[in-house]
Amino acid sequence: MTAFLFRLLLAIGWVAVTGSASLLNLIFGFLLGAFALFIIREPLGGKTYPRRVWPVLSLAALFLKELSLSAWRVTVTVLSPDMKLKPGIFAFPLTVTSDFEITLLANLITLTPGTLSVDVSADRRTLYVHALDCSDPEATRRNIANGFERKIREAFR
Repeated sequence: MTAFLFRLLLAIGWVAVTGSASLLNLIFGFLLGAFALFIIREPLGGKTYPRRVWPVLSLAALFLKELSLSAWRVTVTVLSPDMKLKPGIFAFPLTVTSDFEITLLANLITLTPGTLSVDVSADRRTLYVHALDCSDPEATRRNIANGFERKIREAFR
């Protein structure tokens, strides 16, 4: 029953995102949600969906917050007349270990304006990140570790 509700919630989300409230689109969203839940069942470690809802929603809320804040920072930086930037690449030591978690972290970083995941080391212990303003790489490392990485660990472990 819980899996059905999650599929239905994803279907409603699909209808909202696509902007087409037809029965066919709702059914397609339901099937797409079922497929998505099938794909992530392994990274969830066989744990039931309800235990993951709040941590995943918390991660999504953090992403939306970071997306808004960094978009604002990039806008202010670009519109400022002096545009004092120190772009650079820094190494971020990973505490997440699975391919799913590393990929999710890299994608969240890349989707946030002003940062871009460049590469992962061969031993999967370091993520290289390009930042538009790398004047304080240690603060950026702390922000990622205490934000996205911590929320990913909470949601998927």
